[in-house]
Amino acid sequence: MKKLFLLAIIGLGIISCATKKSTKMTNSPSEWKHDTNIYEVNVRQYTQEGTFRAFEKDLPRLKEMGVKTLWFMPITPISQKVKKGSMGSQYAAHDYVSINPEFGNLEDFKHMVDEAHKMGFKVIIDWVANHTGWDHVWTVSHPDYYLHNADGKFHIASGMDDIIELDYKNPAMRQAMIDAMKFWVKETNIDGFRCDLASWVEVDFWEQARPEIEKIKSLFFIGEFDELDNPEYGKVFDASYSWTWMHKTEDYYKKNLPLSDLRDLLQKYSAIGDKSMRAWFTSNHDENTWNGTEYEKYGDIAKPLAVFSATWDGIPLLYSGQELPNMKSLEFFEKDVIEWNGNNQMAPFYKTLLDLKSSNPALRGGDPAASTYLLKTSADDKILAYIRKNGKDQVLVVLNMSKEVVSFTIDDANVSGKFKNVFSGPIKDFAQDKSFYLPIGGYAVMEK
Repeated sequence: MKKLFLLAIIGLGIISCATKKSTKMTNSPSEWKHDTNIYEVNVRQYTQEGTFRAFEKDLPRLKEMGVKTLWFMPITPISQKVKKGSMGSQYAAHDYVSINPEFGNLEDFKHMVDEAHKMGFKVIIDWVANHTGWDHVWTVSHPDYYLHNADGKFHIASGMDDIIELDYKNPAMRQAMIDAMKFWVKETNIDGFRCDLASWVEVDFWEQARPEIEKIKSLFFIGEFDELDNPEYGKVFDASYSWTWMHKTEDYYKKNLPLSDLRDLLQKYSAIGDKSMRAWFTSNHDENTWNGTEYEKYGDIAKPLAVFSATWDGIPLLYSGQELPNMKSLEFFEKDVIEWNGNNQMAPFYKTLLDLKSSNPALRGGDPAASTYLLKTSADDKILAYIRKNGKDQVLVVLNMSKEVVSFTIDDANVSGKFKNVFSGPIKDFAQDKSFYLPIGGYAVMEK
């Protein structure tokens, strides 16, 4: 693993010093992960049918929007014992090597993966390794695969009584889990896994599992953990969640925290210094259902934070319906279809960001050749500004993080020359004009 050198410019900028990178392009995630984005698919709520075949019809639309990687929430059958609501949780598996009949059958999924691959998508599936539902096939065939309480009963996962936890001290269970993951790679040719509650599973399991599974093909692994809290997991996963950032930005907006708190947090993320990436997001299945839409959480700064997610060092993650935009919290255990109306108002916004992320080397995530610098402005208490550089390629991002209209200037040695606004088109020459005006919720993304 190449060492990632960090440059911390106190009060001004951060992140990696540029190093020479290979221009060789491969189909391995070690290359495409730098330019990709992830779109989370909630099959149950995506269409009235709630099937793979029905979702498949949206592939051309998502390709046009610039989506690169499709993440499917769990596709395995749902346990019926102690299930939540009338339909149960997709995160309470009944069997690791079967398809949820609610969505179709194995051939339907394989067909969808094949069609997605033909269109240039990568496909990853949710993998729930920490726990199963109460009537998982292993509860009968291998009850020793589970943790048990002193009274001999299965151990309920923390705070969630519809799931029971597996015992990772059992070598046979570990191998069975690895074999189940291999099944999906061999049978359906998926490109990786989004690992649910990854840090609830011992890190040495992932260290054991990944190289074993990758004997089949090179894969992309994103883990649901925050590396600020679980740094040891970063050496196994290509990307991880930015939970701390997500919570801090909500507190920033609702509790009027100082913007310096967010800058300080970005410095901490940047100081991690390994080759893994952060996944940045304003919504996902958990947040949407339990904590509200991005507009309920972030109000005026929802769009600036979406811009941030697509342009800061890392990987942007979108949830089903954000392009609509979806303005309701979707039910988790019941049928609650996204209210598509044929007019995806946010699609052009996301297309601009996703296409730029994919095409401009300055926005490559987790690439030591791409450097990121926080910029000094005349309104640092209201404006978050940064520039990303990779050789001659540069992208300048300016976000109004306040609840006010802001006029300000950027006078920083890291910014010079002419930049074009990718959303509105005007060119700004910083030799002549360093001034900005941003309305509430305003942002500017400018390409050199």
